Amino acid sequence: MDLDFTKEQVEFRDQVRTWLVENKPREVRPRDNEGIRDYDMAWQQTQWKGGWAGIAWPTEYGGRGLTLLQQLIWYEEYAAQGFPGIDANFVGLSHAGPTLITRASEEQKTLHLPKILKGEAIWCQGFSEPEAGSDLASLKMKAVVDGDSLVVNGQKIWTSFAMHAHYQELLVRTDNSGTKHKGITWVICDMSTPGIEARPIRTIEGGEEFCEVFYDDVRIPLSNVVGEIGSGWSVAMSTLSFERGTAFTANQVRLAKVVEDLIDFARDHVGPDGRRAAIEDDEISRRLARARASVASLRAMTYVGICENMKSDTPGPRGSMLKLHYADLCKEVAALAMDIVGVDALRDSSRWDKNGWVGNYLYSFSQSIGGGTSEIQRNIIGERVLGLPR
Repeated sequence: MDLDFTKEQVEFRDQVRTWLVENKPREVRPRDNEGIRDYDMAWQQTQWKGGWAGIAWPTEYGGRGLTLLQQLIWYEEYAAQGFPGIDANFVGLSHAGPTLITRASEEQKTLHLPKILKGEAIWCQGFSEPEAGSDLASLKMKAVVDGDSLVVNGQKIWTSFAMHAHYQELLVRTDNSGTKHKGITWVICDMSTPGIEARPIRTIEGGEEFCEVFYDDVRIPLSNVVGEIGSGWSVAMSTLSFERGTAFTANQVRLAKVVEDLIDFARDHVGPDGRRAAIEDDEISRRLARARASVASLRAMTYVGICENMKSDTPGPRGSMLKLHYADLCKEVAALAMDIVGVDALRDSSRWDKNGWVGNYLYSFSQSIGGGTSEIQRNIIGERVLGLPR
C-alpha cells in the first residue's frame, strides 16, 4: 500500500490550508447551545460560499464530488488550524447526509442535502430510548400508519441539539409481529411538527446539548420514510456504519492536535513535583510518547479505512475498530492531561468548557458510549471482522 500523497493531493492540501487561514472565523465560539448553533451554521455557510462544503458529496446535490482522501486532507488541515468541532452540524454532515445519499429517494436527496451543505438545516438523531441504547433493536417507540401519515408516540433520549434542530433521523417501530430487527422504520422527522417536546439534559461537564424528546400523536408524512416501511434496520446500519467509520475521521484528526497541544503545555508548565517542567518527569514523558504513538496508529487505521471505504458506498464493520481505539485513546489522553495540569485546572473556570482540560476529561467518558458502546464495538469486531461465534 502506498501511503504517500500524490502531487495533486499535495497541491489540494495547499489550497485547503490557504483558504482556511484566510477565512477562519475571528470571533470566539460561544459556549451556549444557541450560540454554538448559530456559529456552526454561519461557518458552514461560509464554507458553502467558498466552495468547500461537501468535498466528497455528489456534485448534483451541491458537493464537490471529490475523494474521501481529499476529505481527509480537509480534516487534517482543519484540525491543524485549531478549529472547534462541528457539533451542531455533526449529525447532518457525518451520518444523516451520507445515509440519505446512499438510501434516500431522489426527491428526499434533492430537498435535504443542499440544505445541510448550505448550513440552513441542523439535524439530530432520534435512535436511543430509555430502554434501547446499545441494544438498539429493542426500541419501542410506536408509529401507526394512518392514511398518508405515520402517527408517532413515545420517547427518545440523548438526542444532541434536539432543541435547535430542524430535522431528525428517527427510528420508529411500525410492526411488532416479527423479530425485533424487523418492523423498524427510518423516517425524516420535521422537528417543528406539533406534538414534539425537547427537554435538555445537563451533563457532568456543564453542557446541555443532549435532550430527551417526547412525541405525542406526531404526524409524519409517509413520503418522509427512507427506504421501505419496516426495512429501517438496514437503513440504520448504514447510518451507524457512517457514524462509527468516516464520521470519526475529523475526531481522530482533532485528537492528534490535542496531544500535540498537551506536549507543548507540558514543556511550558511546572510538573507534579513543583520543581521542573512536566515533560521532564520520566513517567509523564513516557505517557506523552505513548499517546503520540497511539495517535499515529489511529491515523494509520484511518488511512486504511478511508482507502477501503473508497471501494464501497457504505463503510464496513472495520469502522468499529477505529471507533473503539478512538474512544479508549480519548480517555487516556484526557486522564494524562489532568495529571499534568493538576489542581490548577480547578481554579480556572474556562477549563471546564468541553474544549478545556477539565471539560475534556469529563466529556471523554461519553466517547465509549455515544455511537455504540465499546462493548458493542468489540462484539461487532469479534463477530463481523474476526468471524468469532456470537
